[in-house]
Amino acid sequence: MSGTRIGRDLIARANARDERHHRRDFQALGEWLDRRGIDIRQIVAAAARFEVAVPSWGFAQGGTRFGRFPIAGEPRDITERLFDAAVVQDLTGVTPRVSLHIPWDTPRDPKGLQRLAGQLGLGFDAMNSNTFQDQPGQPHSYKFGSLSHTDGAVRRQAIEHNLACIAIGRALGSKALTVWLADGGSFPGQQHLRHALDRVVDSLENIYTALPRDWRLFTEHKPFEPAFYATVIQDWGTSLMIAQALGPQALCLVDLGHHLPNCNLEQVVARLIAANRLGGFHFNDSKYADDDLSAGSIKPYQLFLVFNELVDAEGEPALRRSRPAFRPRHMIDQSHNHKDPIEDLMLSAVEIHRACVKAWLVDRRALAAYQEANDVVMAERTLKTAFETDVSPILAEVRLRRGAALDPIAVYRQSGYRQQQARARQPSLGSHLNI
Repeated sequence: MSGTRIGRDLIARANARDERHHRRDFQALGEWLDRRGIDIRQIVAAAARFEVAVPSWGFAQGGTRFGRFPIAGEPRDITERLFDAAVVQDLTGVTPRVSLHIPWDTPRDPKGLQRLAGQLGLGFDAMNSNTFQDQPGQPHSYKFGSLSHTDGAVRRQAIEHNLACIAIGRALGSKALTVWLADGGSFPGQQHLRHALDRVVDSLENIYTALPRDWRLFTEHKPFEPAFYATVIQDWGTSLMIAQALGPQALCLVDLGHHLPNCNLEQVVARLIAANRLGGFHFNDSKYADDDLSAGSIKPYQLFLVFNELVDAEGEPALRRSRPAFRPRHMIDQSHNHKDPIEDLMLSAVEIHRACVKAWLVDRRALAAYQEANDVVMAERTLKTAFETDVSPILAEVRLRRGAALDPIAVYRQSGYRQQQARARQPSLGSHLNI
């Protein structure tokens, strides 16, 4: 195991150097918001409640389906990944939980791993099962499906894997299981379309029955790849059907890259909120399909519009009373070749936080009035005013109050953490598929 932390003294020195300029920026933004009738202190308080989980598999350079180019100092096991996750949390202050992918990161000693996470100031988010790859030693192949397979023995193997994920998660203090299936067909006639879905629901019922009372089951949809003709859980509607068939602990997870081009993603979010089945998000960004790019790097306005729906729902008392389960989880899910993974995760965490804070700036009373009056221009302008506001001083203030870095990337590079790990860790030659 190789692990170090970025020293608090280094963060404090960097913050002391930058704080004078930050105070000026924060005061200027506060005065500008005050003219709009917004108290910056209330926005900071709302922003301080934000958290997003990081993926254990995101700390190695994942690359594309054609290959990957490892970066020096990649973590070789889950303990080293936790140290890298602690760096992201120490510098951004908004990523206190790690989501594990099993069996990629199956801990030998779950309780020991939980103790280490606690020492690093971390906890565990949703467990992610993997039945889209064959693992060494498994008796049955998932080449033609897992929870939807025509062979009951294959389905039972996939069910048992998910039950094992729950058992590991309970030992770690997790409260959710995320299921994404590659099941489907690449050619017409390959599988019976209705029966395949029936088998998935039946298999998930076996998993759902084993859920602890305080757990939730998230089903994740994806329109294609690797099933290019008919993916079994291909859209949010099918995911919703499954959740409703299973019960109240089953919810839908929205991956921002798992939609066809030009999909109205914020409307999908609104529909799932209305159905009380929005479980959470895998945040990333895409230009063409499931590109797994850094969150906010391609479509920052779409990311803001997603949070606009979330903040709107959170602020509606009647909605909160009728939908007590509305507490969607936030997690980053990205993987690519070209950036240092730690820097990439910090960038995404900040951009997701930024979109959330901007959504808190929307004048909801004015927006509702313009919508009722069918004043299209002013309604759009109300959203754009919030989106175009530079909330960087608010994000920095939250980090400063949490003891994190005013400028996370600068402190990370100054620390030399990547170079230290490159010397301490032997090169990792493993390779993960993107999901």
